[in-house]
Amino acid sequence: MRILITNDDGINAPGLKIAHDIALEIAGPEGEVWTVAPAFEKSGVAHCINYAHPTMIAQMGPREFAAEGAPADCVLAGVHDVMADAPPDLVISGVNKGNNSAENTVYSGTIGACMEAALQGVKSIALSQYYGPQNATTENPFEAAAAHGAKVVRDLLASDVWGGEHHAHGYHTFFNVNFPPVPAVDVKGTAVVAQGRRPGSGFRIEPHLPPNGRKYLWIKGTPQNVPSGERTDASANLEGFISVTPMRCDLTAHDLLDPLERQFG
Repeated sequence: MRILITNDDGINAPGLKIAHDIALEIAGPEGEVWTVAPAFEKSGVAHCINYAHPTMIAQMGPREFAAEGAPADCVLAGVHDVMADAPPDLVISGVNKGNNSAENTVYSGTIGACMEAALQGVKSIALSQYYGPQNATTENPFEAAAAHGAKVVRDLLASDVWGGEHHAHGYHTFFNVNFPPVPAVDVKGTAVVAQGRRPGSGFRIEPHLPPNGRKYLWIKGTPQNVPSGERTDASANLEGFISVTPMRCDLTAHDLLDPLERQFG
């Protein structure tokens, strides 16, 4: 198996090493693991691409490349340039430093990479490590992901839920996986859940006036230790479960199509 790994934390991020180890275990001795990751941190860029200007790419080592672009750019570079002779069988994005559960999902560059892979017809899995009081200050905050990541990826690859044929408009499935904020030994299992939303949470603006007199705005997040509702991702993570959420790039609110059609006659 040929696996492409990327992230949104940048090519020097510790979570990328965890993803590389997971990919090596999945690929096996006959497989290959390639890395195309952002040269610098690109958190919060979602499915952004460098459409209006070129992306510089540089080889950092054997099968390792850094691109001055977003995670989605890295996937495009991997599929159509770095691995063009034999495209990847799987894209693994992460392991993200922090959760991509609930509303974080829509901002996430980690997820954006998987969206682009799915649009390119390549299987993709996003891996993120929730941070909390039980793991944030430990020697290896990624312990849960490192210990359980390969099994989750292997189980997903063995499932029969991939491919555009499962959707009327051909959008391929990808998966959002979040590891709970606990030591590996305390992980309770895996829960297949929907994307949730933490009540009252969201980004906000904090203005600052530095000595130069120019006004700057900092974007700040809100507490992450808030449940997101029954049978949803953040709630499962905070209860000690690995969350697995199947996703597609189709943003249509399908439940509203018939009511709107009746409204417009």
